[in-house]
Amino acid sequence: MKQIFSIFAVLMIFIILFNPVFAITQLEKMNISNVRLVDASNNKLPNQINVNQQVQISADVKNNQEKNQNFTYIVQVKNQEGIVVSLGWISSTINAGQTFSPALSWVPKISDVYTVEIFVWEAADDGTDIMGAALTEQKIITITS
Repeated sequence: MKQIFSIFAVLMIFIILFNPVFAITQLEKMNISNVRLVDASNNKLPNQINVNQQVQISADVKNNQEKNQNFTYIVQVKNQEGIVVSLGWISSTINAGQTFSPALSWVPKISDVYTVEIFVWEAADDGTDIMGAALTEQKIITITS
């Protein structure tokens, strides 16, 4: 019995030391960075823009997994009172380890201070429906027009 226990203990140590498990939490599957405003030619713009100036709200989205991921990139713009003035999304698939930069167009209609919130949510396998799991933490920028 003692010998079986010893073999079991050695086996467990071997499994733990030589076969590490790298679990990714739901919010670590993808990440958002470099949130920015760009023009139609993808040139970076300042966060102070003009009324009726069309801008693209863009960010770098990276898939940290070793598998492809269906996702929905959501951009929400709120005015200074916290009222949503624009809401848009793009659904797509991103390959394992890939980074790319989706962008959604927006035009401020009145002068105000706006807050842009960007989310990445898991999409259904056909890419058309948002499921209940966030894949990143939200990112926020402030725009003055």
